[in-house]
Amino acid sequence: MTSRLSKAAFVSLLLASVAQGALAETVFNRIASFPVASNTPADQDQKAQTSAEIIAATEDGKTLVYTSSPLKAVGMIDITDAKAPKALGSVMLDGEPTSVTILGQTALVAVNTGESKAKPAGKLETVDMAGKKVASTCDLGGQPDSIALARDKSFVAIAIENERDEDVNDGALPQMPAGDLVIVPIKDGAADCAGLKHVAMTGLAAIAPEDPEPEFVAINDAGQIALTLQENNHIVIVDGKTGSIVNHFSAGSVTIENTDAKTNGKLDFTGKVEDVKREPDAVKWLDNDRLVVANEGDWEGGSRSFTIFDTKGKVLFDSGNALELEAARIGHYPEKRAGKKGVEPEGLEVATIDGVKYIFVLEERASLVAVYKDTGAEPEFVQLLPSGISPEGGVAIPGRKLLATANELDLVEDGGARSHVMLYELQDGKAAYPQLVSKDKDGEVIGWGALSGLAAVPEKPGVLYAVNDSFYGNQPSIFTIDATKSPAEIVDRLVVKRNGDNAQKLDIEGIAVDEEGWFWLASEGNSDKLTPHALYHVNKKGEIKEEIALPTELTANETRFGFEGVAISGKGDDTVLWMAVQRPWKDDDKSHVKLVSYKPSSKEWGAVRYPLDKAEDGWVGLSELTFHDGFAYIVERDNQIGDKAKIKKLYRVSLDQLKPAKLGGELPVVTKEEVHDFLPDLKTANGYVLDKLEGFTFDAAGKPFAVTDNDGLDDASGETMFWAVQMKAGM
Repeated sequence: MTSRLSKAAFVSLLLASVAQGALAETVFNRIASFPVASNTPADQDQKAQTSAEIIAATEDGKTLVYTSSPLKAVGMIDITDAKAPKALGSVMLDGEPTSVTILGQTALVAVNTGESKAKPAGKLETVDMAGKKVASTCDLGGQPDSIALARDKSFVAIAIENERDEDVNDGALPQMPAGDLVIVPIKDGAADCAGLKHVAMTGLAAIAPEDPEPEFVAINDAGQIALTLQENNHIVIVDGKTGSIVNHFSAGSVTIENTDAKTNGKLDFTGKVEDVKREPDAVKWLDNDRLVVANEGDWEGGSRSFTIFDTKGKVLFDSGNALELEAARIGHYPEKRAGKKGVEPEGLEVATIDGVKYIFVLEERASLVAVYKDTGAEPEFVQLLPSGISPEGGVAIPGRKLLATANELDLVEDGGARSHVMLYELQDGKAAYPQLVSKDKDGEVIGWGALSGLAAVPEKPGVLYAVNDSFYGNQPSIFTIDATKSPAEIVDRLVVKRNGDNAQKLDIEGIAVDEEGWFWLASEGNSDKLTPHALYHVNKKGEIKEEIALPTELTANETRFGFEGVAISGKGDDTVLWMAVQRPWKDDDKSHVKLVSYKPSSKEWGAVRYPLDKAEDGWVGLSELTFHDGFAYIVERDNQIGDKAKIKKLYRVSLDQLKPAKLGGELPVVTKEEVHDFLPDLKTANGYVLDKLEGFTFDAAGKPFAVTDNDGLDDASGETMFWAVQMKAGM
């Protein structure tokens, strides 16, 4: 009997284990990031702007090929080891490549060679990838935008856009010459230029029928071509073998409620956009009867969604405001684009991986990839992936469970992030991103971003306060973070007010909590924008009760790089506030900054000097100040990003060194001790190293936490890293 029970128990446990394995969570996680500037040829300017826009993969899934319009080249990446992509170089082209697809060992590249938008021209160039040279060309008779290869490799379809000039007549249509669809047969494994066929798209759409503006092509298993006419807000289905039009229909309009409809310096998802055209960009087939489009909205539209149609034009699903609400919850809503396009869905990929059909929606302005499962009915939201800056194209490699995105924006001229190709893998386990999300409050999304300072919530281990900076100038906020959750959750937002209204002219960079539970906020200030350097005492309801301006001894030597953190020592009349100044002011030498003190009871100001590390590139400054266990902990960082980032460190200074001298005289110099190097932490996201590590504190139990500032997505990826810092014992 005992033996039978043991066997039965074993079988039961085995079945439970199998069931648990079958239900194991699978998610996409980023595994690598490749800066495409690494592919710049040696004879080209290494600091010249480059880009990754449309991307394709070879059949074996080991090589990626992407277009770079600024460089006038296609770049290649070896992803044999997907976690360690390698540069394979670039092939220079006779014009600006707009799209690419792979046929065997060749890349078929659509290239814009027009001298102007009024005189469009283009070629189909066949690139020998092994030989790294252009093998042949076809004249396309116009400016190409998108290219797709038929599943049976019998032809390629190319959208000839002949795009409008937005500087002519405010971009209004029509602007001739008209674009069309080009079908190029594949013969003996190569493009057959002699068999090239033009298919007219005029006379179909209700909007500017003489100027169709073809945008994106996709081909299904039956050889049917789906073509979007973006500004015409129209979709056409063409038989790829005959070139005959099977059907065409309007993409329609939609009204979106509960959206951020205004660009006004705050995140408010109670607005409404009415009767806006979808104006689809990318299109992909889900099967032979359904297609999905990304509604970028490039002229009069802006529905901020993706839509599934059947081939008759019936709307089977529209995502409405879902993309932007999900983006807002993870700090990726692009407020500066709120009035028009929101997250701006632009690119698409559809792929079946491990038996599941996924829809990947690339959001250009939110710098995200939204991942959905195709259920045959309403898609199921899976996750959001961080994707560099401005993802333009994506390609899945199902056999390797990989997704690659091409992120077009290159900020080399401003010293910012370069364009990147990023790689993701479907894995068992939890999503590595996001690390911080917001929880809806009273049925509304808490939008957030640009976090710039942290402080502990007294007597509540694992609970923190955070503040945003001047990017949200009409919504200065104190957020409450529950860091006991994974990912951590923003559970509340307290808007800072002045006389009952949202406070203006604040640039909050530091927060501390006094013994009464009130807040001291440090505002960095920028006199050029009439934002003062100041301290603010704020009550529990968010009302500013006291505003303390800096003395003339400080302001006489000010720069815009002011207070970046605030901390409190003492109690009652012995309370002293300490503020870290980010960079040297006019009365500092370049290697020192001030730690400034203010005693509220006596209104006395003082300071000490803090020695800075030396920067290899750019500048080094302070980003945060917090007190803990007899020490002042100070975040010191350079302003470099990616591979150039060298200094992202935590130092400490014993509090007994903080003996302020009077302003205007000699100031004592403190001695610092390195506590932690944040660079390894910042590399764990497998993207490029973020530059703005701006928040650090210890919670009520003494556990350290850090956060990065995502700049509100202003020339930034929007990524926010938030984590519990693993420091050495005794530090």
